[in-house]
Amino acid sequence: MTVLGVILARAGSKGLPGKCVRSLLGRPLIAYTFDHARASKRLSSVVLTTDCEAAKSLAREVGIEVIDRPARLATDTATVDAAARHAVDVWETDHGGRIDVVVLLYGNIPIRGDGLIDRAVAHLANSGADSVRSVAPVSKQHPDWLHRLDGDRMRQYRPNSIYRRQDLEPLYYHDGAVAAVTRRALFEALQTPEDKQAFLGRDRRAIVQRSDETVDVDEAIDLEIAEAILRTRLEHVHVDHG
Repeated sequence: MTVLGVILARAGSKGLPGKCVRSLLGRPLIAYTFDHARASKRLSSVVLTTDCEAAKSLAREVGIEVIDRPARLATDTATVDAAARHAVDVWETDHGGRIDVVVLLYGNIPIRGDGLIDRAVAHLANSGADSVRSVAPVSKQHPDWLHRLDGDRMRQYRPNSIYRRQDLEPLYYHDGAVAAVTRRALFEALQTPEDKQAFLGRDRRAIVQRSDETVDVDEAIDLEIAEAILRTRLEHVHVDHG
């Protein structure tokens, strides 16, 4: 089974300009995703698809193949699956092979659960599903605790009388850490362009993580959270090694 890891990064970002190369503990943000991809035992090859010249240079320094993303696929309205299909097409043309599975990795996620990429690929293969994504449990922002506002008057999003967190229905959100999809599902999505999630296929599975196992950096405060978690991990490593 040939598995292509596709790291996605754009030069433009409205929330945090140039975020993929922002400094985090003295390293570019995207370098952490490079580490995760290179540590995987199940990725046959890894590419970076981007229009960011700084990110391209960083990828080449660590031996990651670079795919120049066309301007039409680097806007804030371009879809992730379109960029991934372009990367697959380029890789298959250049290498004369065919991909079976594509693993999508966002370059703005510096923290992922240990071995997550390999677990997602294994689950995809063992389940026969079309896609596997990492998810984390919803907590205080659960739909049963959300409200619409009519002026300052609160209207329950879903009528209920739940006041204990333990009584909330378990719900999960995609934390963005990893998405493994079959090549077939990725390209069959072209048949239903109106469905922006069609590339995930019909049979969609999940790997559950804790909410603190992934940090998705979209705003400046997310960098601070990621730094705090990484510092804590480094301190634990130093303590463990005495």
